[in-house]
Amino acid sequence: MMVLKDILYKVTINAVVGSTSITVSKIEFDSRQIKTNDVFVAISGTITDGHNYIEKAIKDGATAIICEALPEHLQDDITYIEVENSNQALAFMANNYYGQPSENLKLVGVTGTNGKTTVSSLLYQLLKKAGYKVGLLSTVKIMVDNTMYKATHTTPDSLTINKYLKMMNDEGVEFCFMEVSSHGIHQSRTEGLKFEGGIFTNLSHDHLDYHETFAEYRDVKKKFFDQLPKEAFALSNIDDKNGLVMFQNTQAKKYTYALKNYADYRAQILENEFSGLLLKLNDSELWTRLIGSFNAYNILAIYGTAELLGLEKDEILRLISELENVAGRFQYFISDEKITAIVDYAHTPDALINVLQTINDIRTKNEELITVVGCGGDRDKTKRPKMAHIASALSTKAIFTSDNPRGEVPETIIEDMEKGVEPQNFKKTLSITDRKQAIKTACQMAGPKDIILIAGKGHENYQEIKGERFDFDDYKIVQEYLKQLQK
Repeated sequence: MMVLKDILYKVTINAVVGSTSITVSKIEFDSRQIKTNDVFVAISGTITDGHNYIEKAIKDGATAIICEALPEHLQDDITYIEVENSNQALAFMANNYYGQPSENLKLVGVTGTNGKTTVSSLLYQLLKKAGYKVGLLSTVKIMVDNTMYKATHTTPDSLTINKYLKMMNDEGVEFCFMEVSSHGIHQSRTEGLKFEGGIFTNLSHDHLDYHETFAEYRDVKKKFFDQLPKEAFALSNIDDKNGLVMFQNTQAKKYTYALKNYADYRAQILENEFSGLLLKLNDSELWTRLIGSFNAYNILAIYGTAELLGLEKDEILRLISELENVAGRFQYFISDEKITAIVDYAHTPDALINVLQTINDIRTKNEELITVVGCGGDRDKTKRPKMAHIASALSTKAIFTSDNPRGEVPETIIEDMEKGVEPQNFKKTLSITDRKQAIKTACQMAGPKDIILIAGKGHENYQEIKGERFDFDDYKIVQEYLKQLQK
C-alpha cells in the first residue's frame, strides 16, 4: 500500500478532484486487472482508449483515476487526476511505486533499427562472464541475473520495466542492459528511468506503419539521447549518417565507434569466415566467433560500453573472444551433407542486405545461396518490395513465403513483395505461402556446400495467423528437414 500523492511525484498534473492522501494498493492500466483500492491509468492506445473503461474500473474497485480528460460524471468517493500525458504519468508513477529501482544499478539503453538484441544480450553475457550480477530486458528474454522470464515486447510497458528492475535490486544486480525501441520512447515507457548510458547502433527503414515518416522515426530515437543526464555516456555509430544527429541535444558525455571513420573505438576486419572474425580493434587484435561486418559494429559497441563501465581493456578483449551468438542472430549449423543453414532475424531491408552481403563475402561463389524470406502482416508495406528485391538480387535462389501474416492474407503480402523483383531475377524466385513447405523446398533444392538462409523470424518460436499464435521455430524446422534428407 502507498499514499497516492507519493506515487504522483514528478507527474505533470492539470487538475485534481478528490483527495491525494488516500492509500492505494497498486497501479493498473489494463481495466481487466483492476482490484479493490487500485489506481487506474486511462491510456489512449493505438487500438483501444482506456478512457472508455473508467466506469468499469470504478465498478471493479478502483479508488483513483488518472486520465487526460475528466469524465462528465464524477463520483464523490473517487479521486480523479487529470494529467498532461497518461503514458508519461504511468512511467513516473511506476518508478515511484517501485522505489526508483533504476537508481540502484547501472542501466544502459540500446537503441537503433538493427543490433539492439545482439548488443544488449552480448553485454549481459560479457558482464556475467566478468563475474557481475547482471540484468537484461530484451526482445528475446528478460534476465534477472540467472533467472529467465519471457519477453512480450521489445521495450515492455513502464510498470513491467520497473517491476523487473526492482526484482534486480532485490537480487543485488549491478548492471542492466535494455533494448529501447522507438515505440517505447514514443510512448514514454522509459521516462523517469536513470540511465548510466545509451548506445545508438544504426537507423534504417522500419516501423513506418507506426511512425509516419523516417524523420519522425529518427527524432523519436534521438529523444532518448536528449533525455540522458550529463553524468551518463552516449556511444554512437558514426558510420551511420544519423550517428552524430543523436548527439545534437544530449548533455551526456559523447563517444563514437566506427569501421570507416575516425572514432574513439574503431576496428578493421582482417579475416571474415564462417568460423568467426579477426579484428584489429583500436591497437589490439581480437578473434571472435561472431560473423560479418554487422557484428564488427556490434563488437565495437560492446567493447566501448564495457570500457566506459570501468572494465579493463585486456579483460574485455578476452571476454569478447568467448562470446557466443545470440539465438536467431546469424545462428547456423552445418549438416552431415555439408549444407550450411543460417537462421537470422533480418526483417528490415538493411538487416537483410547485411546478412546476405556477409554470406556472399565468405562463400566461394561455387555454392548456391538459397534465401527463404517473408514480410509481416499489418506492418509497414513499403518495405515488402525492397525485401524481395534484395533477396532476389543477392541470392542464387529466393523463396518468398509467409512471416507472421497476422490479420492479412499471406498471398497478398507475397504479391506486394514480388513487385520488387527485377526482370533479370524473375527466374531465381519462387513463391510458397506455407512457411514450413518453403523451408522444406529450400532443403530439397540444396546440395553439398550450398547455403540456406531463413530470414525474418530468428528467435521467434511462433507464427501469428489471424490473431492466433502457432508453434513455429525456423531453426528446429530446418534442422529436422536436413536430417530427413540424410536418411
